[in-house]
Amino acid sequence: MSTSPSRTLSQFSTCEISDALIKLGVPHGGHIPDIHMLSPSPHASEAANTRMCGPAYTVQMVLGSDTSAPKPAAHFVDTAPAGSVIVIAAPPQVKNAVWGGLMTAGAQSRGAQGVVISGRCRDLAEHRSANFPVFARGHSTLGQSPFTRPSAVNVPVTIAPEGVLASAEGAFAPATMNPGDVVVADEDGVVFVTPDLVVDVVRLAEKGREVDAKCMADIQAGVSVQEAFKRHRGK
Repeated sequence: MSTSPSRTLSQFSTCEISDALIKLGVPHGGHIPDIHMLSPSPHASEAANTRMCGPAYTVQMVLGSDTSAPKPAAHFVDTAPAGSVIVIAAPPQVKNAVWGGLMTAGAQSRGAQGVVISGRCRDLAEHRSANFPVFARGHSTLGQSPFTRPSAVNVPVTIAPEGVLASAEGAFAPATMNPGDVVVADEDGVVFVTPDLVVDVVRLAEKGREVDAKCMADIQAGVSVQEAFKRHRGK
């Protein structure tokens, strides 16, 4: 029986995965920028143990005033597959929430692992009470209507850093996520891996973990960071 991509990646932290992706030439290292764990509370004891690893179920939001964009036949939460990580891309200029407590209840009942929002959520207490993982750019008191609405599910979504022009020198590369890409999220942030890179990411992450363990042992024994890096990282 073959091992699923999610299972092979689930043993690694988001930092280890990003390091591997950078070595593979992925400019953004799979990192989805400016998104943080809001549920459970980052200050709660559960935060360190909160982890998602599963296939992306993507949702594209549009402005509420956009009458030309299509509308899904069903609410996107109702069609979220069990085991998926819901990934929502909202228009970057809006300040309203695109996820609330009722959506968490629906997603949880359908077996979704959690939600990653390039945008805002609300009802923090409800998500935290349900112990449902919510990663977002921030939170708001405002709901969706009349500001935004869902337009399409299981489509590619492009997520760019907040408030940064793509043309600016040194600007972080926008990341385009496709349905089925493997999303990994923990207290350090959110990354994603395309299925074709999973094997190479696992190989490099394993090697990176071994190297870091050797560096840590030397540093804890009194070796300088510079010397430890030179010994084991070659620089």
